[in-house]
Amino acid sequence: MTAIAHRPPRTTFRAEPLTCSLGAEVFDVDLGEVSRDDAQFEQLRELLIEHKVLFFRDQDITRAEHVALAEKFGPLEDHPVASSDPDHPGLVRIYKDLDSPAEHYENAFHTDATWRENPPFGCVLRCVETPPVGGDTIWVNMVEAYRRLPEHIKDQIAGLRARHSIEASFGAGMLTAQREALHARFPDAEHPVVRIHPDTGEKILFVNAFATHLVNYHTTENVRFGIDYAPGAANLLHYLISQASIPEYQVRWRWTKNSIAIWDNRSTQHYAVQDYWPAVRKMERAGIIGDRPY
Repeated sequence: MTAIAHRPPRTTFRAEPLTCSLGAEVFDVDLGEVSRDDAQFEQLRELLIEHKVLFFRDQDITRAEHVALAEKFGPLEDHPVASSDPDHPGLVRIYKDLDSPAEHYENAFHTDATWRENPPFGCVLRCVETPPVGGDTIWVNMVEAYRRLPEHIKDQIAGLRARHSIEASFGAGMLTAQREALHARFPDAEHPVVRIHPDTGEKILFVNAFATHLVNYHTTENVRFGIDYAPGAANLLHYLISQASIPEYQVRWRWTKNSIAIWDNRSTQHYAVQDYWPAVRKMERAGIIGDRPY
């Protein structure tokens, strides 16, 4: 009888939380191997749901492995403004150098692509080249941001919806015809101000820099006179968006070459700190198609 060869048990990943709110650095893992191993991937996915953003260092993986890892979460999406690697569709290149267009700033707290009807599930971002100092990224726990809102604000925003726009953000610096074409391709999306996480059932404060206005605020319960709506509704939206800037909800990551971040785009926001000019910063990101918020 032929002996059956048994594979040694996989080393359990070690995850060390980086703050009290979110984020963990993961050790004892080769993400190239995870891209080919379902059991390791499931462990990784569980850690992601728990910590909302995971960080890894010294991951010298290929672009094909990067794409394969992201695709284990789901199909990848392209980006209408940022360019993709020609050999790996869905792997978006975020390269910043002296020739980068000024309108392509990243330093605003945002959840990726909420201007889509189905914003991304999450992203896998790899550092290709980093400045000697600077260029960090900040992530924010928007579950915690909702949880710690005053109760009267929670009552006020229950059931409210907001409009999210690529035209008013990426399109703002384009020529009129280009901007209108972008809007025709991606009409403004409408999402609940408070969404439910489909895996955990948690409530998430779901407005960010792409949100332009509240669409169902102007009711007799909220508006007595004009000032209650303008600027009242705008002030409320700005207050909600500003919650992402509270340090107690944040984690900040210092990039090194071949470090990787994987985040749950449904429950977080992030901010790419642009403090490194004229140094070069090159990142490659695979965004995973998500579901429609409810």
